[in-house]
Amino acid sequence: MRRLLYALAAAAALPASASADAPIPDTARQRELVRMVRQDCGSCHGMTLAGGLGPALTRAALADKPLDSLAAVIEHGRPGTPMPPWRSMLRPGESRWIAERLLAGFPEESR
Repeated sequence: MRRLLYALAAAAALPASASADAPIPDTARQRELVRMVRQDCGSCHGMTLAGGLGPALTRAALADKPLDSLAAVIEHGRPGTPMPPWRSMLRPGESRWIAERLLAGFPEESR
């Protein structure tokens, strides 16, 4: 049983470590991602990300959420809920980059 738990923990860590090594999006792509979060995510989570159909994505609301869990939800969605998977629109590591920005307090559109 203990070996099974270790194997499951190791398997769960694989995607997170792979995305952690992904390159940081260049400045132009970062602007695209910010716009995508503001417009596409904002359509459900509120235009200021303070909540709507979906929960708030503010720094305070996400304070107790693990980075890798947020990145996984962005990438794979939440089955049985309106939260869709975004992996088809994202390059490797971008879901993690977005999650990092959300945890830090999402940047203003002008940045």
